Amino acid sequence: MSISSVLPASWSDLIIRKLQIISDLASADIATLRDIAVQERDYRAGDDIVREGDRPSHSFAVLDGLVSSAKFTGEGKRQITSIFVPGDLPDLHGIHLSVMDCTFAPLTPARVGFMRHDALRAICTKHPSIANVFWRSTLIDAAIYREWVTNVGRREAYVRMAHLLCELIVRLHAVGQIQDHVAEFPVSQAVLGDALGLSTVHVNRVLQELRRDGLISTSGSRLKVVDWNELVRAGDFYTTYLHEKNVTPL
Repeated sequence: MSISSVLPASWSDLIIRKLQIISDLASADIATLRDIAVQERDYRAGDDIVREGDRPSHSFAVLDGLVSSAKFTGEGKRQITSIFVPGDLPDLHGIHLSVMDCTFAPLTPARVGFMRHDALRAICTKHPSIANVFWRSTLIDAAIYREWVTNVGRREAYVRMAHLLCELIVRLHAVGQIQDHVAEFPVSQAVLGDALGLSTVHVNRVLQELRRDGLISTSGSRLKVVDWNELVRAGDFYTTYLHEKNVTPL
């Protein structure tokens, strides 16, 4: 897999746009972020980016595609603990934790940009405002984890699925990856099952029910929300935990 050392302006703009969704950035902060050296790499769906137990020297940004974090049981069963969209910085915590405690892998073909930990630490020391934005980003990741625990542990399957779809649609919309409530969402029902703690059969049944109730429609990998307000209601979905600012409503 090829690696380049320059981050195209469009990708740096994507990362900056995502950080601006959660916090204010001064022009000096934006210039500093654009100067971060990045190694770009393409991955196929199912490849590991970072494995549990690794001691990485880099953190990464999602530049294209969808990436998951996951834990595995001793029997090899997977629990997806979060899904990351373009612009996300999934493993900033790796700057301070020497051993990775989960596995990151693409759910679709993906491109990521690696940034050296020592360079990120130096930036955080020199630019406290950027350190604060990175800290806020990791706190929001933790808020999403808490919501996912609640979703898997206490919501019925139908509500669980609706909630996950609402979250991903809001997050994709915030970075310009969705228009008119239509998104490319090329993930398998097995992936949805691992994210929601459901069997593939149960996932299929719930998706059929959402379609039958007129909340969504699907065509191949394309997902369309037919009735956004009803999907939000069905998913017991509130955006508070995403802590997004200045995002155009759906």
